[in-house]
This record gives sequence, structure tokens and C-alpha cells, in this order.
Amino acid sequence: MAEPAPAAASGETLTVTGRFALTARILVVNILPLLVLGGGLFYLDSYRTQLINERFKLARIEAQITAEALAGATRERQEALLVQIGKEQRMRLRMFDTEGKLTADSFALADPSFRFNDISDDDWEQRFSRWLDRTVDTIVAAEPVQDYVEPEAQEADAWPELARARELGLSQVRLYDWRDGTPVITAAAPVGLNGATLLTVRNAVDITDSVRAARTTLFFAMLLVMAASALLSLFLARTIVTPLRQLALAAVRVRQGREREVEVPRLPQRSDEIGLLARAVSDMTGALRQRIDAVDSFAADVAHEIKNPLASLRSAIESLPRVTDPALKEELIQIATHDVRRIDRLVSEISDASRIDAEMSRATLETIDLAALVRAIIGGREDRAENGGRPIVLAVDGLAARVRGVGARLERVVENLLDNAVSFSPPDAAIEVTLENDGRWVTLTVCDHGPGIPEESREKVFQRFHSVRPAEEEFGNHSGLGLAIARTIAEAHDGTLIALARPDGARGACLRLRLPAAA
Repeated sequence: MAEPAPAAASGETLTVTGRFALTARILVVNILPLLVLGGGLFYLDSYRTQLINERFKLARIEAQITAEALAGATRERQEALLVQIGKEQRMRLRMFDTEGKLTADSFALADPSFRFNDISDDDWEQRFSRWLDRTVDTIVAAEPVQDYVEPEAQEADAWPELARARELGLSQVRLYDWRDGTPVITAAAPVGLNGATLLTVRNAVDITDSVRAARTTLFFAMLLVMAASALLSLFLARTIVTPLRQLALAAVRVRQGREREVEVPRLPQRSDEIGLLARAVSDMTGALRQRIDAVDSFAADVAHEIKNPLASLRSAIESLPRVTDPALKEELIQIATHDVRRIDRLVSEISDASRIDAEMSRATLETIDLAALVRAIIGGREDRAENGGRPIVLAVDGLAARVRGVGARLERVVENLLDNAVSFSPPDAAIEVTLENDGRWVTLTVCDHGPGIPEESREKVFQRFHSVRPAEEEFGNHSGLGLAIARTIAEAHDGTLIALARPDGARGACLRLRLPAAA
């Protein structure tokens, strides 16, 4: 199936430009076996030829036996045999003398044993049967057969098979066609040794009737089955193609972005693969829309956050040439230096935050001992004196705290949680870190003794650039991205990160990280 052409307007339709659309393929797949089955029509032509060949052999034998019976009989006996055999076998028998003159005719000696069909009063079924015969003969390139016509002169030379039988002294068989399409079989045989000949004529209606009945039945049955198969194929194609077209149209609108809220059909009434595809595409579109919205919001927040220190930096630099007081000039230089560091920190944090999703989608997960990782981080921070004299107490409870993840990113989460606790805790106040494993989840909790987080703000602290810092802390030391980055990494590991009150009711806040335990 070819790709849909781009839509031209909100009410556009999609057209398939490929060689075979899905509907056509379904029709071909379902109807082709029926067409192969319809080849039975042509097999019946072969079957008809076999029947005629068998009738040829029978006609030759009958002509020879009849000729032998007539050879030694008197004239009266010959005429009686011609009438008797003609009635019993439904044939016309004619005797010719040594000079080729007609001497006896079973149809003249008695009532005719059969009559050729008059096609002038045929009904539609017989006319259809003859049309079907001609169609099949044309398709299979059947050899034409001479029409049967009674010669005006009843002489032996008027019949090619009689002339050849007289010449060779052997029986001859010939096939003709009557006007209704039935075969006429003639057989000529020499009678004795005096040069007399016998001609038999048989209208093999039974062969044509049996073949036509089978062919007509098969033809109408094939038409009926093909019609039913075509309707079922169209129904099947409709149940497949229509929802696919709806999904394709929605995808085109999403791609072009002409409508902000494109409704991707979820097809809740369908529980098959099409329904699963529709819901998957709908969910994917929703996730994509959320991602785009997040990028738009992030870009706006970035512009806002960088604009403030840039404005401060610009003001300080523009004021420096006009300031003569050394103390004030030194203060402006310190402001400019602070703003530069703040911008540098913001750019680094923003760059890190923007790379997380892409890096996590390509990262290879490995089994990590979270307890060992936390111990190493705490030890490193104490060596670098990053805790400001605040002791960090680690308590490990339960099974081994092993998780599946990216070590560098989980280290970033723990560092951000500890940085947050250190920044809010008063000097010399302990920071409690607990690690638990219940078999399903590994839970890391970091609690401080700071002012705590109001319940209505516990979700806002994870928003980008949202930060509620102590009044005495120097402005700009934190970008407001730390907890947002930590939650993004946690969710990329199928985990959660939330803010809680201290379980003992004391003043302070707790941040709880939960990750799936490694099997």
C-alpha cells in the first residue's frame, strides 16, 4: 500500500497512488482461487473430447458389426435390420450399392428414430448454453468442426467418409456439428466384398447435455461464490481500510500541525489488532503532544531564567565606566562575576536536563547495588567537605538494594537529593538516609531538619526552575532544576520521586525515591 498523499485541507481525503491498494489485494487474494476453480469449465471441454473419442470407437464398431450382419442377408432382411438397429440405437442407417446409389434408408422404411433439434424455439437457457460453448471453444482455441448438412443428392460421393471407405475398404468415422451445438457422428463401413457401403448417423445429444449441465451448474455456482466472496472481501477490506484511513488522516494532521488538538480515533469497540494499533497511535500522539508542550514550556522557562541574570550583568557592565568610587566599582564587578557564574550554572543544568531523555532512550541498563552507590557518594561528599558540617546517617534495611539502571544517572539523583537536604538543613543537623527493599521496590528516603515543604507545594518543587530557598541564602546559587532532573531520571527508570513530611512529625521534609528491585 502506497503512502498517503499529503492532505490539502482539514477536510481532505487520502488517496492511494500505489499499483495495488489494500482493497484490491484482498479482492484478488479471495477471488483468484475461485478463478482457478473456474478452470473446471475448460476441463469439461477436455472431458467432452474424451467422450466423443469414445463414441467414435463405438460408432466404428457398431458400423462394422452392422455391415457384417447385412453382408449375407437378403434384401428384405437387410431392410428389416436397418429399421430394427436404427430404432434400438437411435441412428439413421443408409445402404449404398456398388455404384454409390442409395438403396435403403431406415428413415424412409420406418418413422425416424430421432429428430434434430430446431433452434428457432430454444429458450434462454439453451441459448446461454450455446454461448458458453462458443466462449469456451474460443478460449481453448478448439478446432472448428464442419456443420452437418444433408446433401441434396443422396449418393455415396456426397459423403467424404463414404468415399474414403469405398476407396480403402475400411470403416471411417467423421464428426459434424448440428446447429444447436450437438455433435453428429457418422460412420461408414463396406458391406461384404461387392462394393456396397453402409452409412450410420448418430446425433450424440447426451454428450452435449451432460457437459452443458455440468458446465452451466459450475458457471453459475462460480458466479454465486465469486459474488459472495467479493462482498465478504469488500466487508473485510472496509473493516481494515476504513480505520487505517482514519488513523492515516489523523497522523497527517498531527504531522502538519494544522489543528492543535487532533482527535486520533481510539476505536474502543474493537478488540482486534486494528483496535490495538489505534489505541497505540492515540497514546503515542498524546505522549508526543506532551513532549512538544514540555519542550515549548521548557524553552520559555529557559529564556526567562537566562534573561534575568543577563539583564543584571548588562546593567553592571554598563555602569562600570561611569563609577569612580573604588568600593562601588568592586561591588559591580562582584555582581557581574556572580551573574556570569549563575548563567554558566544555568546553561550547564539546562544542557544536562535536555539530554536526559535522549540519553536514557539509548542507555544500556545494568544491575547496580544502590547501597554501595549511596555509601560511595556520601564518602566522596565528606572528603570534599560538601555537607557543610552536617552529618549524613545511612541506614540500610531489608534485602540487598539492587536495581536495574544507569549508574551515572542514579548517582546524579542521589547527589541532587543530598544537595537539596544540605541546603535546607540547619548547621550541625543530621541528614537521615534510609534504604529499604521489600522484594518489589527499593526505596531511598532522604530526610532533613529544614523548614519543610507545605503540602500544597510538594508537587511544585519538581517543576523546572521552581525553587523556594531560605531568605538568608545567596540568590542564584541554585537553578531550580535539580529536583526536576532527579524526577525525570527516576521516571526513566520506571520509578517515582515524591516529597513527604517527616514520618516522626518533626520539622523538616523527606524526599522518597522508589525504583523497581532487580530480579
